[in-house]
Amino acid sequence: MGIISVENTDHLYWLGRYLERVGTTIALFAESYDSTLDTGVGGYDEFCQRLDIPNIYTSRQHFIQEYCFSPDDPNSIYSNLMRAYDNGIVLRKEISSEALSYIQLAVYALNKARESDAPMIELQEVVDNLLAFWGLADDCIDDENTRNIIKTGKRVERLDLYARLHMPRSEMLRAVHRLSGRIARTNLSYRAERLAELNALVEAEELDYWRMVIAVEDLLEE
Repeated sequence: MGIISVENTDHLYWLGRYLERVGTTIALFAESYDSTLDTGVGGYDEFCQRLDIPNIYTSRQHFIQEYCFSPDDPNSIYSNLMRAYDNGIVLRKEISSEALSYIQLAVYALNKARESDAPMIELQEVVDNLLAFWGLADDCIDDENTRNIIKTGKRVERLDLYARLHMPRSEMLRAVHRLSGRIARTNLSYRAERLAELNALVEAEELDYWRMVIAVEDLLEE
């Protein structure tokens, strides 16, 4: 297990989180895209509620442009992808230039989508490039601890989003079990009692999604 600085550990963890956030929210946006265009306020209002983000949008077109492409909206797909890219740049040596290039390609695809009248094609290119990054991770990142920290960030973000989206029990179980297996293989300092709580919550008769959100956000020690 390689020795990684505290600063780079943080960059790796958040690289994983932001990449997963972009991929999952694009998928959710794609599912809602047609209904958002059809139903206007109700469509994007429901979308914001599901993700627990403020509805600051004034029209359906404003929502599509700002949520997907605005650098000034901290919850936008663009903002989250650029955070991932910024972390990736710092980690070029750790993750390899080849893996980083797929994050760069995702940025290019998102910029193309901004200029498109039918952005879903280019948004799918963003997802495809992020999937290529994850596919390369095992081949291009030699250090096992480095890979596991990035993937822990991915699993934390997926569980957080799935809890906010009230995903079915089967998906929640899978997300918790994958996180439990992955974080144990890192040198990250985490609260074992929170991980135990997550495992208990996902097995409970009635799922308490907000307790899961609180537990997963409090999982890592400062």
